[in-house]
Amino acid sequence: MSKFFHFSCVLCQSALKQGANGICSSCQRKMKRYIYCGGCGAPLQYFACRCGNCRQLEPAWDRMVVIGHYAEPLSYLIHRFKFRKQFWLDRTLARLLLLAVYDARRSHGLTFPQAIIPVPLYHFRQWQRGYNQAELLAKILSRWLKIPCLSHIVKRVKHTHTQRGLTAHARRRNLKNAFVVGFSEGFPYESVALVDDVITTGSTLNEIAKQLRQLGVKEIQVWGLAHA
Repeated sequence: MSKFFHFSCVLCQSALKQGANGICSSCQRKMKRYIYCGGCGAPLQYFACRCGNCRQLEPAWDRMVVIGHYAEPLSYLIHRFKFRKQFWLDRTLARLLLLAVYDARRSHGLTFPQAIIPVPLYHFRQWQRGYNQAELLAKILSRWLKIPCLSHIVKRVKHTHTQRGLTAHARRRNLKNAFVVGFSEGFPYESVALVDDVITTGSTLNEIAKQLRQLGVKEIQVWGLAHA
């Protein structure tokens, strides 16, 4: 019976005492966490809610939380989760993100949002992949934190070219009119968290955040697995 319920680390395959964690403490320590700006995620020597980068190009959201840099072994896990149809990694990655949220709450006063919103995929891309990785993460976090997950509030209505390799300006142009928020008035939440996988320039998140501001959302957090 004990062999049947044996759990292994998703990275190094070593035995786990707590199977729900999905990843051993040794592999967790190898993830490149860093001190970052609470606004844009830029590396800093000490935490600040805003940095010089934010003042030059202020993001449309208020706070950011990430697990760490987009580097191995975290990048390898995300790649498997996102491109190799290993959707069952959602729980392991969601738990790592939850720990990052708790750490931000403990170390610099992050408050929990009233709702969680996953960044959407264009419907054809989601059909190809079989799932929206951000939605899988958001639903698990919603259940653990007992915060509503609004999966269908934001829709991606424009098929855009991949953002990889584009300049910040090209990314913004590529995403123009790509999203709509399916809520006209009376939006009941003043604070939300947008959940995404990898955050690069933040162009996608900015486009969504701007529309949420028009609904009267006062605080927008961004929760991501990694910052590239």
